[in-house]
Amino acid sequence: MATASVRPRTVRIPVPGGELTASRLSKAAPTAPTVIALHGITGNGWAWMPVAAALEGRLTMWAPDLRGRAGSREVGPPYGMGAHCDDVIALLDHLKVEKAVLVGHSMGAWVGALVAARHPERVSALLFVDGGLGTAMPSWINPDIFMYAVLGPAISRLTMTFPSASDYLAYWSVHPGLGPSLFGPYGHLIRDYLVRDLVQDGDGWRSSCVVDAVRADGSALLDDHEVLNAPQASVANGIPVTLLWAPRGALNQPMGLYGGAWPPWLPLPKGITAERVADTNHYTVIFDPAAVRLVSHRLLDISGLR
Repeated sequence: MATASVRPRTVRIPVPGGELTASRLSKAAPTAPTVIALHGITGNGWAWMPVAAALEGRLTMWAPDLRGRAGSREVGPPYGMGAHCDDVIALLDHLKVEKAVLVGHSMGAWVGALVAARHPERVSALLFVDGGLGTAMPSWINPDIFMYAVLGPAISRLTMTFPSASDYLAYWSVHPGLGPSLFGPYGHLIRDYLVRDLVQDGDGWRSSCVVDAVRADGSALLDDHEVLNAPQASVANGIPVTLLWAPRGALNQPMGLYGGAWPPWLPLPKGITAERVADTNHYTVIFDPAAVRLVSHRLLDISGLR
């Protein structure tokens, strides 16, 4: 298997169920704010490397592999959003960081919101990137079918085996939402992020994601009222919340998580600022160079550095 060209510093933190892996993706002065960056439902912490590259020397960014993924694939059970919340607090304690900025992409945004709702004293500000706001779904909706409808190939790959890392990258290269980014300015970082997902399986390679962990998190995003109400609870706790959203979906389809324009069925909660990131989809909102600049600028803004 090809090795990653970027090797951030990693730490392993004892948590219930095993040891959580987190990577330091950017480094700044000891007095600089700390950002904890939270990835999506089948991702890993290295998804944030393009944004971290834009923040080097300004903010210190740590990104955990959430339990059941990549370096934390052997952590758990327990699975679920509450376990992720506890893991983030364990990471802050390990780093001896009293208060941090949290940024989350997709599912990671809901994890950040839950941390802020339960532990407001540990969070200075929240940035959601194409996630974090939603509404409960009818009980008859199957979580597996829902996740496949939203994410497609990202879910399909979880039960697939690939002959090599090159074959895995070839699979992603034709993905309508992510594929073109592999050949863009941050392509080398995105390829490192994708390859980090792989673990050996006999003579081949498969995704490190634990299906039970993914399923537990997906179910929570459909009907866990504490999770779905966490953004409003964060605002009530006095934490600034900003949402950057992509108009296009994970498959680059015109209808993203929040549509091409803000959907009337999801009133924007009072106290949350929303900003549309033009010409992006669910993936390129953290991989496209213009989007990376915007995300990094908003992180600097909410950290008081711009």
